[in-house]
Amino acid sequence: MRAAYFLGSRTIETRPLRLRAPGPGQALLRVHACGVCGTDVHIFAGGKGSASVTPPVILGHELSGTVEALGPGVTGLKAGDLVSVDPNIYCGTCPPCRQGRKQLCRAMEAVGVTMDGGFADQCLAPAAQCVVLPAGTDPELAALTEPLACCLHGIDRAAIRPGETVLILGGSTIGLMMLQLARLCGAARVVVSEPVAARRGLALELGADGAVDPLREDLAQRTEALLGGGANVVIECVGGRTGAAAQAVDAAGPGGRILLFGVPHPEALLETSLCAIYQKELTILGSFVNPDTHSRAAALIASGRLRLKELITHRFPVDRLREAIETQAGPESIKVLVVPEEE
Repeated sequence: MRAAYFLGSRTIETRPLRLRAPGPGQALLRVHACGVCGTDVHIFAGGKGSASVTPPVILGHELSGTVEALGPGVTGLKAGDLVSVDPNIYCGTCPPCRQGRKQLCRAMEAVGVTMDGGFADQCLAPAAQCVVLPAGTDPELAALTEPLACCLHGIDRAAIRPGETVLILGGSTIGLMMLQLARLCGAARVVVSEPVAARRGLALELGADGAVDPLREDLAQRTEALLGGGANVVIECVGGRTGAAAQAVDAAGPGGRILLFGVPHPEALLETSLCAIYQKELTILGSFVNPDTHSRAAALIASGRLRLKELITHRFPVDRLREAIETQAGPESIKVLVVPEEE
């Protein structure tokens, strides 16, 4: 058994993994697949995740696995179950938790962030965080439950109504999930803005009504032409240091809603027209992690209503995690999975 340990300072080392038997409330999982998230890319580069990282730690919070053993007191799971892990663990007692905003918990812990996660052959996870998927579910798709759950929280925040128009900025994993969810919400037209041609092509295959190259085209003008006016809802899925937030303000129609979903660089600032926000009476929303949406995401994956297999472009073994992270950060990928090798 092996695991890829993050040691800080862009350093990863593959080591033998020796896990103890599961303790009270724990489940021992044989990992099937673990997605590389933009958050993992940020942590690798020196940023923080949903909570602060203290190396050495096994990263990986988008994981699926099969239950191999259960600790004392665990109910609702059995050996052989295919599960996805909801990584975020809330204290339940801080003011945000008590106010019904547990995703803003001041003492959040997270599997694959503050405790060892899924970039390994096995993982010890809190049993209460394991969500069972139906037998026969593709284990690789099960590993996409966590990012889909985060998207569902964002979609809930955006409150897309049937017949509205939607612009999605960014055509990687999150943007292409958001595209399909917007369609399920009844959006009349959806446009995706993405500079990488292959991602624009996939967006059209997955149901986008138009795909715009923001580096070569005027996004606001093309959005108005494709949607018949500014977008009712703009979902920003880029993050980083980009000017996508300013593009969102330009492309939103009167009374529009803007969801800032992408993980920004810690020092990124919102530089945009305050006058446009004022005159168009825009609403700007944030979205953070996945409170109470993980089971819904698992049900959606099991239903087959979404095309997710096409999003998986690369697979790496545990001992090539650094390469997996670098590939996820590059334009040639959509979703990168770390898949333990069979023994």
